[in-house]
Amino acid sequence: MKRLFSILVIAAIMVLGAGNLKAANMVNTLPGTIATFVQDDEEATATADGDEEVGFHQELKRRFIEGGAGFMGIVLLCLILGLAIAIERIIYLNLATTNTKKLARNVEEALNSGGIEAAKEVCRNTRGPVASIYYQGLDRADESIESAEKAVVAYGGVQMGQLEKNVSWVSLFIALAPMLGFMGTVIGMIEAFDKIEAAGDMQPSLVAGGIKVALLTTVFGLIVAIILQIFYNYIIAKIDSIVNDMEDASILLIDMLVDYKNKKRV
Repeated sequence: MKRLFSILVIAAIMVLGAGNLKAANMVNTLPGTIATFVQDDEEATATADGDEEVGFHQELKRRFIEGGAGFMGIVLLCLILGLAIAIERIIYLNLATTNTKKLARNVEEALNSGGIEAAKEVCRNTRGPVASIYYQGLDRADESIESAEKAVVAYGGVQMGQLEKNVSWVSLFIALAPMLGFMGTVIGMIEAFDKIEAAGDMQPSLVAGGIKVALLTTVFGLIVAIILQIFYNYIIAKIDSIVNDMEDASILLIDMLVDYKNKKRV
């Protein structure tokens, strides 16, 4: 996981650097570029729906460049890192999801037919935290039911920590992106008032452009937060579902072990 995260960070820095270079080149040719965008917008209003999508993409790029490479680049980095962690967690959680009822049925059949070792073999051949919890409980079953129950509870906490790993980083980027946007807006407003003070006159044309650019950072920060919030809520819901399966499976395992012990005594 650390190696994957390092690779993603390096890739994000490279993408950000390339984006900054592109932004600098476009700023140097901004007058001609704006004229081109205006012409494209006029043409887009008279075209079909497919052409409107291209116009939206161009508009999005223009707004991003107008917002400034500084704060907009940091907000974009929050989006890249947040999505990278969220996608990694989603893949991990989907791989950790198992059919708990089927696993419990297979373990019970193996336990009744082949004993503890056969049930442990079923758990070895099944991936996911539920199978790992079953294995730990079965491994302590020869000692006592209380030992098996303690092992299940302790290892369940370990598995829960694995499920929630790095999720806090996604919530950090959700909070950080709009705050960076607001900071960019405040700084832009301060610069706009500095222009008014320097000019000694309140001219709308003097500060309108600066205020518009300042507000763009807030818009993009909120967009990033909304996107990451959707992924975050899905991850939390997935974790809650797996944890509920783990708790139900733990109760079933203890019941199976109690029945197995009683049958052996008879």
